Amino acid sequence: MTRDTTGLARSIEKASADPDALSPEETRGLFEELKAGLNDGSIRAAEKEGERWVVRTWVKKGILLGFRIGAVVEPVASGFPFFDRDTFPLKRLTVDSGVRIVPGGTAVRDGCYVGRGVTIMPPSYVNVGAWIGEGTLLDSHVLVGSCAQIGRRVHVSAGAQIGGVLEPVGELPVIVEDEVLIGGNCGIYEGAVVRERAVIAAGTILTGGTPVYDVVRGKEYRRGPGQPLEIPARAVVVPGARAIREGKGKEWGLSLQTPVIVKYRDAKTEGSVSLEDLLR
Repeated sequence: MTRDTTGLARSIEKASADPDALSPEETRGLFEELKAGLNDGSIRAAEKEGERWVVRTWVKKGILLGFRIGAVVEPVASGFPFFDRDTFPLKRLTVDSGVRIVPGGTAVRDGCYVGRGVTIMPPSYVNVGAWIGEGTLLDSHVLVGSCAQIGRRVHVSAGAQIGGVLEPVGELPVIVEDEVLIGGNCGIYEGAVVRERAVIAAGTILTGGTPVYDVVRGKEYRRGPGQPLEIPARAVVVPGARAIREGKGKEWGLSLQTPVIVKYRDAKTEGSVSLEDLLR
């Protein structure tokens, strides 16, 4: 689902650059229009163009606009007391939304897309601007950060952190493509891109500053100027270590954490991943 957002984008850019350019009512109206598009998935903070993911800076500016104009209030008839900007209440979901949220402290902030068939185990938190595709499972203690883009039929295991990148507005948020399996207690941060059907083993940490070594293809993956860290499609990534080669670190025999691609998905991997269907 897409919509013509040219006029909305132009107006948000204007309001973002000059707080006095529009009246408070006009500014709030822009923000509510943006939030409606984020909620139904027709507006996204990042989109795929060919094989490349591109950030939509005007969307991030619009989200930040919501923080600027929002007043701190106590939501009406909330199940537990909290105090937040009135522009970002909890997202209203019903049985007809087709989303299963198990009780126990989960919160989904308004202004994000949650596809049909998504399951969210408690406690979990989904922040504004996120996009979560159909059939995805968020297990217990999962954080999905601002503007993170998670594909369809992804399994995010317990304790995993999917980092958000709201500022700087030009930075790409974390991207997790379709049918990725993310193990427990993983961390994916700083605009990393995980391509479709990759497997990130439990405890793996992906950041912009950490190289990833591919022992299958003999390659090294790093974030570069204007280029995010990318994990190839179907790669199986596990926690690893690399030796410090100079100074006291070498003398003491120390190593640094680094992710390692040890294989690519095969029939054996597919058999293990198919067990996840039992949890959906």
